[in-house]
Amino acid sequence: MIVAGKTIFAFMLVIAPFMVLADVCTSPSVKSSTYTTSEASSSTNTVFIVQFSLSCKNGAKDLTLYADINGKTVPVTRSAENEKYPYQVSFSDENKNLPSGSYDVKFYDEDGFSNLRKAQRSSEGTSSVKSIFSINVSHSGVWKGPLVPSELVATATAVLVWFLAYSARNSLQSS
Repeated sequence: MIVAGKTIFAFMLVIAPFMVLADVCTSPSVKSSTYTTSEASSSTNTVFIVQFSLSCKNGAKDLTLYADINGKTVPVTRSAENEKYPYQVSFSDENKNLPSGSYDVKFYDEDGFSNLRKAQRSSEGTSSVKSIFSINVSHSGVWKGPLVPSELVATATAVLVWFLAYSARNSLQSS
């Protein structure tokens, strides 16, 4: 019984570390598609959506990933329905907080995310934490609509047409 217990303990010491280690992606190859909100007349938030496919040189699949943009970290979702871009992440913030420009979305595996959170908690710089890859999102800004609302132009035109018609009628009646 003691020998069996020692054998199981030795077996667990050797095998257990391999069972808890997460897959690590080496030499990632990424193909991506991005979307950003382009008009703000019907919304108060800007949305970034990044879809991508990921292939690793070592064949790692179904990785748990996290994305970081401007210090905001969110989990990446996977969809079996989208074969072209199975991974997706989205961010949203107020329009004023996401002006036009280029944004670097950094992606981390579980180890990288753990290191990123440690650096954030200890108020260290997060630039020393290496991401496994990044995707650049180009945001052209949001269109807030015309400077003069179309309702005002229509109302002013109607008043002008009425005034001209009224003036013409009065000048014809007085002659």
